Amino acid sequence: MSLFLRLLFRNRLAGFGAVVLGLIVVLAVLTPVLPLLPPNETNTANRFLRPLSDGHMLGTDHLGRDLLSRLMWGTRLSLAVGFAAALVAGLVGAAIGVMAGYFGGRTDNVTMRGVDMLMAFPYILLALAIVAVLGPGLLNALIAVAVVNIPFFARNIRGVTVGIAHREFIDAARLAGMGHMRILLTEVLPNIVPVVVIAMSTTIGWMILETAGLSFLGLGSQPPQADLGSMLGEARSALITAPHTSIVPGVMILLIVMSVNLLGDGIRDALDPRLRSGALSRPMATTRVERRNVPAPTGEGLLRIDELETQFHIGARIYRAVNAVSLDLKPGECLGLIGESGSGKSVTALSVMGLVASPPGVITGGAVRLEGQDLIGAPYEVLRSLRGRRVAYIFQDPLATLHPLYRIGDQLVEAIRVHAPVSYREAYARAVKLLEDVRIPNAPARARAFPHELSGGMRQRVGIAMALANDPDIIIADEPTTALDVTVQAQILALLSDLRRSRGLAILFITHDFGVVGQLCDRVAVMYAGRIVEAGATQEVLAAPAHPYTKRLIACVPDLGAGRRVLASIPGLPPAVDDLPPGCAFAPRCDKAQAACRAGDIALRGAARQVRCLFPEGAQ
Repeated sequence: MSLFLRLLFRNRLAGFGAVVLGLIVVLAVLTPVLPLLPPNETNTANRFLRPLSDGHMLGTDHLGRDLLSRLMWGTRLSLAVGFAAALVAGLVGAAIGVMAGYFGGRTDNVTMRGVDMLMAFPYILLALAIVAVLGPGLLNALIAVAVVNIPFFARNIRGVTVGIAHREFIDAARLAGMGHMRILLTEVLPNIVPVVVIAMSTTIGWMILETAGLSFLGLGSQPPQADLGSMLGEARSALITAPHTSIVPGVMILLIVMSVNLLGDGIRDALDPRLRSGALSRPMATTRVERRNVPAPTGEGLLRIDELETQFHIGARIYRAVNAVSLDLKPGECLGLIGESGSGKSVTALSVMGLVASPPGVITGGAVRLEGQDLIGAPYEVLRSLRGRRVAYIFQDPLATLHPLYRIGDQLVEAIRVHAPVSYREAYARAVKLLEDVRIPNAPARARAFPHELSGGMRQRVGIAMALANDPDIIIADEPTTALDVTVQAQILALLSDLRRSRGLAILFITHDFGVVGQLCDRVAVMYAGRIVEAGATQEVLAAPAHPYTKRLIACVPDLGAGRRVLASIPGLPPAVDDLPPGCAFAPRCDKAQAACRAGDIALRGAARQVRCLFPEGAQ
């Protein structure tokens, strides 16, 4: 609960709404014990007294009744009706939506066609018709408002349930012999409760408005009973001569609806784990930079990364995803960056061109130099001109990278025309040629296909073609073969190797497979907990790993055809980068660790062959 409140009040507008609504609700609850005048006591001698009059803080209405007392009792009634209507509509609508979405077929068709019939009528006219049939009265107005909002909940919850009903965990529950009712209660319901709560929190305000509208027309609360809508209806005849009689309930309606809507947005953010983590936040065009220092160049090369530090700031926590990483990439060279998931490989690569999402990403130190030009903190226009033209990316999941609604050829055309002033026809012809270069059969037909019409290997080839569209000097390949089968993986690696030789490309290849590194890369750098722990020529590192972590990683790779052996594993888990242990981060998992390993920072030693270890493998 405390976590929910912290997340809620991180949104200042939601916190403001919660405070305002909380004060209103508390006053409404305490109304019976507050020293107020009777709300229905009339005194025509005191008609239309102005606010701050003696004994009447907010004045009186056309019958001399105290407006403060009627406002508090009316607010109490309006809140009760609004919350009750939202609860009834939410529960009934959710039940209908869950049944239709879970059972599907004829149940879904019949149920949702009935819901569609209700939605075919304007909701306020339907509410008026229901009240006309049932007769005026606050209870009937509540029923009418709840009924006209049931279709909204039913359609929303039905859509969510359809997406859940065919998930693997539902199929597993059926195979385990669980009945429909138990599956609905234990598997489906927990997944839709947040959606129902969010929908109710964002519609309570509208339901209060709808109830007030019916009372304003005389179809809700009946005299002398007061709610906010009836107070407005009674005051409309004196809008010019005594405007305070309309302003008082109007302001209260405004405060209630505004605070409920703001609070509803905050509840949505606090309950949605994607919004909670910032995954749906709109990122900046480039990664935010807060560098404390700019290191001097330590070497030459096409691309030089010096002491790069990239962090994620989430609330009070600071995640040091990349911690003082230095790499260099020469023309025509392939450098492999390897390590377990979460070691910082992808964040390092994305930091090169400022593609780490901000918020929450922040580059806090170091430099990235492309032929001597520092890219960290460079203007967006500069980075945009270099992205795809000098430095191109091949991402891990091409289905998520490619736009699902555009044809393959059109996406390649867009990538070309962003950097080259050519006609559409010329760009399209070049796009087809690129597809042929990456060995996609029947390239003209594939260019007219959508991403979902291609296999995983074909989509990855399209990603490579898009990276090659503007003849870049560097390609950063972020695990481009991880999701592919062995045959397609071999074809992609052979293709990248051929393209590197024929075009002179420099490749930064991110992977967690030493087999891929041995086949493609000239040099390899091993990352652990955001730092480089070993670097050197690929064959030297594979033949004689110096860091214990590298040795254990290599031992985890199956060696086909080498006979039976025990497949090794690394005990323990990588450390959380927001709470790194002192000294060597690998020490808690290392069988060679000594007290000195945990005493302080350990430098990366060596020149051509580098290792961050006090007791490297093979040392005497």
